[in-house]
Order: sequence, then C-alpha cells, then structure tokens
Amino acid sequence: MATTDQERPGYHHGNLRRAVLDAALAAIAESGPSGWSLRELARRAGVSHAAPAHHFGDKAGVLTAVAAEGFELFADSLERAAGDPFGAGVAYVRFAVDHRAYFEVMFRPELYRADDPEMAAARERAGAVLAASGRKLSPSGGADRLSTIAAWSLAHGFAALWLNGALPESRGEADVEELARAVLELVFARPV
Repeated sequence: MATTDQERPGYHHGNLRRAVLDAALAAIAESGPSGWSLRELARRAGVSHAAPAHHFGDKAGVLTAVAAEGFELFADSLERAAGDPFGAGVAYVRFAVDHRAYFEVMFRPELYRADDPEMAAARERAGAVLAASGRKLSPSGGADRLSTIAAWSLAHGFAALWLNGALPESRGEADVEELARAVLELVFARPV
C-alpha cells in the first residue's frame, strides 16, 4: 500500500501552501522578488525541496499567489477608506509601508501570471475601488480617467519614494499617513 505525503515521517503538517507563501514573503522582504529560489523557500518553510514546485509549479506561480493575496489585502484596505478619496490614498501608502513584500510584487506583472483568474479578479477588485476614489477627485465629478491616473500615480510614487528612503521624512520621525494626506490634499485641493 502506498503512503501519502502526510503519512511520511518528517512531512510538514499543517498548511503547506501558507508556509511556502510566508517563506516567499520573508525572502522578498530580505532580498526582493528575484533574489531567492524555490529550493530556498522549501528550506525556509521546512518542507521538501519539491513541495513549492508541487504546489505552485515554478517561481512565477509563487509570485502569482503572492500578487493575488496582496491585491485582496490591498482591496480590503482601500475599501475601508473608500468614502474618502484622500483616505484611500493614505490607505494605499499605508498598505505599501505595512506590506512591502506584497507591494514589491503586485505592480510588476512581468514577475507573475497576470492572466491567472484569481490574480486578475483580485487586481480588478482593487482597481475598481481605486477608480471609484479617483472619480471623487475629478473636477467634473464624473468618470474622469485622468483624475484616477493622477491620484494613483501620486499615491504610488509617494509610497515608492517613502519605501526607498528617498524622502528625508521617511528616515526620521515623520508620520507617513499625515504627510501622504497633506500631499494628496495639496495636489487635489479644489478652490473654494
């Protein structure tokens, strides 16, 4: 009678998929989205060297799962602030700061399978919340794609500058949320 993986001595019990994803997030945080191998993830997760490939296929498969999970968490964050377009921008920056490993993968579609249904659905969900917030910033109050692109660019650029330490404030005691909101309000303030 053949034994299953779970019956073999030393098999990693629990959620192997979660363990590999957590190992990937730790590796991304340490060395970026390209600086690790599936073998390293297996070692970090305490599983056989074949386990990550069995569950994800290849590195792009792992990064696809990271991006999908990241976009779901991102959409959750944006939805909590959806009534306030400046709040959505602050939530964008806060997500990048608090979930840097996800952020470093999500907006680099060359790293993962952008056509993966789960990933695409998560990205579309987050995009819909961004678009709704962007419409609230439109001078015409309508579906102005340029306002959405401008707000997205501002929040994303601010987050990248903050994460990379390019802003002197990011190396000090400045409150990222206060500064992000002030910048967004400065750029999108409407004359009274």
